[in-house]
Amino acid sequence: MSCVGTCFCEKLTLFFWFDLVHNQTVRLFKIACGVKFYVLLSIQYSSSMYQKIALAIAFSPRMEALISETKRLVLLFQSELILIHIGKKTDELEAKLDEILLKTGLENIPTKLIWKEGKPTKKIIEACREEDADLLVVGALKREKILTYYMGSVGRKVIRKSKCSVLTLINPSVIAKKFSKMVINGTQLEVTPRVISEGLKFCQVEQASQVHILNEIKMYGLRMATASEKSEDEVSYIRRKLVQDEIKYVEDILANLDQTGLKINIKVTAGKWAVELVRYCESINADLLIMGDERGYTFIDRLFPHDLEEVLTELPCNLLIIK
Repeated sequence: MSCVGTCFCEKLTLFFWFDLVHNQTVRLFKIACGVKFYVLLSIQYSSSMYQKIALAIAFSPRMEALISETKRLVLLFQSELILIHIGKKTDELEAKLDEILLKTGLENIPTKLIWKEGKPTKKIIEACREEDADLLVVGALKREKILTYYMGSVGRKVIRKSKCSVLTLINPSVIAKKFSKMVINGTQLEVTPRVISEGLKFCQVEQASQVHILNEIKMYGLRMATASEKSEDEVSYIRRKLVQDEIKYVEDILANLDQTGLKINIKVTAGKWAVELVRYCESINADLLIMGDERGYTFIDRLFPHDLEEVLTELPCNLLIIK
C-alpha cells in the first residue's frame, strides 16, 4: 500500500513517502534512526486478494513446513497472519510454538495466535469468521506407504462450511516454493466466471509460468449418442461445435479480464468431470488446482459426478477453493 507519513524524532522532523509492506519500512527506519519516533500516516490502500490469511495448525511433524509455506503467501499478498490451534493451551505447547515461530522468522510479521477448545471444524470456522479471514490454509493427509494425499473428515467439513476461500497443501516444505503450473476449473457453473477471475489474479501475483483452464462438455456421451444416426461428416461437425462452444465460453469470460503476464491454455475434455480434472493435473505435474465452492453447483449438477468429493478423495496437487 502507498503511504505518506510524517516522522517526529527527538530533534528531527521528516516528511517521506514509502511503501508499507507489513511495516517493513517502518522497522528499517527505526533501526536507521536509533531513536523513538511516532508516525502519522495518510494511507491509500491498494487492493489485495487476501488481507488476512489464517492457518490451522496442529503440533505435527509438518507444522513447521505449513508455517513456512503460509509465511511465503503472507509476504506475497502483503497480508496479516492468523494462526489457529484447536486444543488446550499449556505452557509446554506455548513454548514449543514460540520456538517454531522464531525458527520460521514470524517474529517480524504481523501475527495473531488463537487458541480454542472444542470441535475442530466448528472452532476453526468460528475463528476465521471472528477474525474476518480471507483465506484459510490447511494441510492434507498422506496415505500410508504410498505417495497420494487426501482430505480428512475435518478438512472436508471445513472446506464445505468455511465462508472464506480454502487452500489445501498436500506436501508443504520448510523451503517454500512458488506455484508455477496452475489449473483452473472452467466447467460451466454459476461460480465459474468468478473462479476464473480470482484464479487469474492469484496466478498473476504468483507470476505463474503456465495457466491451464480446463472445461468439460456436459453430457458429451449422451449428446454424441443422439447424433450417432447422422452422417460421419455431421457427427464430426457436431463434435467440433461442442468443443468450440466450450472454448468460446471461456474466451468470453477472459475477454473482460486482465491477462497481463499470463500464458493461458484452454483445454476441453469430454470425460467424467472430476476424474478428468485430476488426471490432467497429474499429467502436467500441476502445482495448484483452482476450483469454485460446490455451493455454486445446481441441483442437476449434484446428480452427476460434479462433486468435490472425488477430488478430495485423491488430491492430485495443492487445491484452492474459491469462495
